[in-house]
Amino acid sequence: MAEAHQKNHDYHIIDPSPWPLLASIGAFVITFGGVGYMRYLNGGSFEMLGVNWASPWLFYIGLAIILYTMVGWWGDTIKEGREGAHTRVVSLHLRYGMIMFIASEVMFFVAWFWAFFDASLYANEAIQATRTEFLGGQWPPAGIEVLDPWHLPLYNTVILLLSGTCVTWAHHALLHNDRKGLVSGLALTVALGLLFSFVQVYEYATAPFAFSNSIYGATFFMATGFHGFHVFVGTIFLLVCLIRAMRGGFTPTKHFGFEAAAWYWHFVDVVWLFLFFSIYIWGGWGAPLAH
Repeated sequence: MAEAHQKNHDYHIIDPSPWPLLASIGAFVITFGGVGYMRYLNGGSFEMLGVNWASPWLFYIGLAIILYTMVGWWGDTIKEGREGAHTRVVSLHLRYGMIMFIASEVMFFVAWFWAFFDASLYANEAIQATRTEFLGGQWPPAGIEVLDPWHLPLYNTVILLLSGTCVTWAHHALLHNDRKGLVSGLALTVALGLLFSFVQVYEYATAPFAFSNSIYGATFFMATGFHGFHVFVGTIFLLVCLIRAMRGGFTPTKHFGFEAAAWYWHFVDVVWLFLFFSIYIWGGWGAPLAH
């Protein structure tokens, strides 16, 4: 009887799971609640079916559903890997999935770079669109003081490059079954990620321009802000890997969770280099620096 249920293939047929449905519900609730939240922040109303949905609570409920789904779904994936379900074919497809996810993230940032370069390279056309900005068709706009790229931005660049080195060290240690090196490298990477986020928050708090006063501020904060969000997500990703490593998780041959986190972190590093050179250095060239 046991032989009848024995798996004789490299594929994994997952058990019935509530997570896809729950994720869809959470995505709908957070989207619907996000509209109500924005209406609430603007002092407006969001009437539907005789109810005013202009409130932040629905957004937070949707966020809670998504976070719960993420913890449960990824927890099941880790459990499946421990039970031997991640065969050679399944592991290959997990890697394909992560590669496709990172490719979609690349296109996401391409959109923000496109917006920045479109406004900066064609400032004369932007005059007609905004009417009050880009006097003389210059970039950055007249009156804008930019951040010194060789101060906090350079500091954060060094931090991220060091963090990429540390996560590579951790990966190398894992491949050689060096548990101490694995934990140490991950701990340093997480610490550097938190330091990067702290410096960026301070940079935003002291920035001489705002999000809403010019297209320069809008494109700057959208591009660097979304990158900062990805750093925050990547730091949590690596923190989970650190906790798993401290509990004895990962082996030299079975460590896709860590490998995916390392790929994501290197992607964040590369995007920051493009941001640093294109937005901080080239994008602010010739403009007065804020002190």
